[in-house]
Amino acid sequence: MKYPNIDFKEFSKETLLFLKSRDFTKAMILGLGITLPIVVGVSLGKLEIGLAIAVGALLGSPSDVAGSFRNKNFGILLSALFAVVASLAGGLLNFTVWLTIPSVGILMFLFSYFSVYGFRASLISFSGLFALVLSFANISNVLEFYERAILIGLGGVWYLLLTIIWHKINPKAQTEQLLSQGLDLTSNYLQVRGELLAPNSDRELLQRKLLDLQANLNVNHETLRDTLISSRKTSGSSNYQRKRLLIFIQLVDILELAMANPVNYEKMDEILSKYPEKIKLFQQLIFDMASRINYISDTFLQSKKISSSNLLEDCLQKIRDQIVSMDVHENGESLENSILLKNLYDYQHKQVEKINKVERILSNKDFKDLNFVKRTETEAQRFIVHQEYDLKILTENFSLKSAIFKHSLRLALVVMIGFAIGTYFSLQNTYWILLTIIVIMRPNYGLTKQRSKQRIIGTLIGAAIATGIVLIIQNTTVYAILAIICLVLAFSMVQRNYKTSATFITLSVVFIYALLTPDVISVIQFRVVDTIIGAGLAAIGNLILWPSWEFLGIKTILEASLRANKEYLLTIQKYYQEKGNLPTSYKLSRKAAFLATGNLSMAFQRMTQEPKSKQVHVDKFYEIVVLNNTLLSSLASLGTYIQNHPTSKASNYFNNYIEEIAHNLNIAENIISKNDYSKTLDSSNRKEAQNYFEQRFESINMNINEKESINDSTNMSNTHRLQEVQLVTAQLKWLYSLSEKINKRISLIPFPKD
Repeated sequence: MKYPNIDFKEFSKETLLFLKSRDFTKAMILGLGITLPIVVGVSLGKLEIGLAIAVGALLGSPSDVAGSFRNKNFGILLSALFAVVASLAGGLLNFTVWLTIPSVGILMFLFSYFSVYGFRASLISFSGLFALVLSFANISNVLEFYERAILIGLGGVWYLLLTIIWHKINPKAQTEQLLSQGLDLTSNYLQVRGELLAPNSDRELLQRKLLDLQANLNVNHETLRDTLISSRKTSGSSNYQRKRLLIFIQLVDILELAMANPVNYEKMDEILSKYPEKIKLFQQLIFDMASRINYISDTFLQSKKISSSNLLEDCLQKIRDQIVSMDVHENGESLENSILLKNLYDYQHKQVEKINKVERILSNKDFKDLNFVKRTETEAQRFIVHQEYDLKILTENFSLKSAIFKHSLRLALVVMIGFAIGTYFSLQNTYWILLTIIVIMRPNYGLTKQRSKQRIIGTLIGAAIATGIVLIIQNTTVYAILAIICLVLAFSMVQRNYKTSATFITLSVVFIYALLTPDVISVIQFRVVDTIIGAGLAAIGNLILWPSWEFLGIKTILEASLRANKEYLLTIQKYYQEKGNLPTSYKLSRKAAFLATGNLSMAFQRMTQEPKSKQVHVDKFYEIVVLNNTLLSSLASLGTYIQNHPTSKASNYFNNYIEEIAHNLNIAENIISKNDYSKTLDSSNRKEAQNYFEQRFESINMNINEKESINDSTNMSNTHRLQEVQLVTAQLKWLYSLSEKINKRISLIPFPKD
């Protein structure tokens, strides 16, 4: 029997990925953490105690996200502490309704404002918000509020214990999944790079895909850094950890190499249009590299042995034969084209070497760099970004200029309105409105609107399915089993597909209530009404209450990205002058440039999710984002060439060019910040440098043509120098052109004053 349009291999891989994913594992642990206390409580006749501990496990789980083992444990404990404090505060709110509402607003603001300390802190603050909302649920009338708060704290500790036990059983799970995810993202990135080579491709669409993938890769790499380096610090080193760190290093290098070439697609089109057979060869090589990395990810995830293959080497050989067949003695444009293709071949050759190295490490065949990794353990700590928890951060953000301050204020007011609506209309479960608001509301409008739609649609689908099931089946045992299954699926899908997660959350809530009340249909109705009210309030609140439109904040992110790229440029200049081993300062500046460019891409993506009327100068911003990303690619191209090839001494002409490019980036920064920048440079220095490089190119070319033997060592040395001059000159000219274009685009945007 045939199943058309179904790729069972891909489906099998996705299913395996899901079952081995950290999201599913966490959901299973949380399902156990919630279910076991309730089962034990029921069996001992202490349901209220079991239920409170289960709620504590739920409230301790939000901060259990990828990262170092120490940070996760600390986050879970803080989540439990916030849950206890919020539960106590909620239990003490025994005022009249009109005093309770502003008190809730103040508490909501305080818990939400803790998010100024970063991503994990925002998850910890969510535990406090969640606990405060649940304190109005009247889950138990048997326990005193302080008893329930203490049990919730114990539930958080119980969840922490479960995560520690799982980590002891399978300490490699998180690292393996992150590396597999990194390999998959890298494969997709190369695939898009290959598609960009085709002259007739939709490059605008592919560039957007590339920006998204690069941003996701940056997040993956940053999490891997934290996980791999921090775990070495806390639990000591091992060959396993060193090998995983080596694989991570290769992934970072592969990303840099992928960004490095091709950079100027118009130039590549011009060259490759004269050699159409070479387009297919280079493109096929890139596709084969993407496919090989994807295969490595599959076998790695399934713990299978990697089979050897010569496919990439065969592709390289075909390209090498094609390039050698070109007449290297031709003058002018043909020679320049030949050298550009050789440089592109060199990059792809290095890329294949990196992929092969990953294979050797995973096949336990490459240990020569393990001692190097061991020697650089102290140095590696510099790559981790440590979150500061200074009280000054609270005071510095206490103004409407801070996005977190505005979000906290907005959340507090919307929750107060939701509470007032629920109370005024005597809705059955007012806390459902509040819960929907705190789950959906985000600092930016686009994501809040998206989650509001997904929440409503998911709730309606879940309500429809639940109605059908409860009308057909009247069996509490079935309800209990379905509630547990839906709960696990809901938590496992939160980060992957929020609409699906909302569907399963609704199903689990309905089945839980079906165990407690016979009138489950009315529960479904109230669930739908409360969700629509909460989602509507969240979306409207983000639209009209101190909205944080992205065009108001993107200028700071753009300025930071330009500054990071400038520092990367200056680090490359320094390395070109000093040569030797690649310094840590170079890797740090590269990392900062990658992250800053990724942040800019994500900020632009958020801008496109906002109302059309608020997408101010979106086309110009898109051009700047692409130019900035291309600038980074060109920097990566220059830096990668210097790393992997013997180069001559950097001349003053090279430094003059770099100074001009950095000068343009300084101008761009000052246009954004509206600062005066009076420094000027003599443009004749750059023109003189350009003439120097062109004359040097001609001089070396003449020396090559004068040699009788192609195999002459001096001739080969000249050929390498010719490649260096051609690539360095091309990248300097391209970087200067990009920096000028960025200046022009930025000058067309009237940035708002701070």
